[in-house]
Amino acid sequence: MSFFQLLAEGDAISRAVALLLLVMSVASWVVILWKLWLLPRAAGDVTRSVAAFWQAPSLDDARQKVATFDRETLVLPLVTATRPEAPGTLAATGDRAQQLTRVLRDALHAAVNKLQYGQVLLATVGSTAPFVGLLGTVWGIYLALTGIASAGQITIDKVSGPVGEALIMTAAGLAVAIPAVLAYNVFGRQIGRIEAELEGFARDLRELLANRIP
Repeated sequence: MSFFQLLAEGDAISRAVALLLLVMSVASWVVILWKLWLLPRAAGDVTRSVAAFWQAPSLDDARQKVATFDRETLVLPLVTATRPEAPGTLAATGDRAQQLTRVLRDALHAAVNKLQYGQVLLATVGSTAPFVGLLGTVWGIYLALTGIASAGQITIDKVSGPVGEALIMTAAGLAVAIPAVLAYNVFGRQIGRIEAELEGFARDLRELLANRIP
């Protein structure tokens, strides 16, 4: 019996477990495919945007060049945030270095949150899918043993078939969890490298502008 046969022929709990695993698998693969496209693109854009910024003759030209390369808008918010605050507001209080620290920190957090989007889902699927599959297995074995007991005669054939069918749920849970865990770890390393580059750029940008008005 296949996973989809269990979905069609199982009781309400078995179907609910199977449907939950299916939803978790689809959701995780959507995130995986999206981040497989996003992260290499973002890494290349960040590298090109930072290089374009430092090669620009002025801050205004740098903003324009960064906007051209930064398709995921990860670097441009850092550059835009360095514009002077409106006078007469709390944001404009304190020295220039304090203002830059605050605005660059906020812009950096926003960029990192954009990169981290979907990681929680992958972590959740990777950590819970095996247990969801195990729940389906335990319930399937319980139903199988109940059916065998009601039949009044126990043989290896009657035990191995239903128990083997129930174990499909465990295999399904692992099949859902393993890609999510692997993707979470791989994407985490890629996000860490991009985040480190953004942090370095924000620190250099702060040092550049701390003692001058753009």
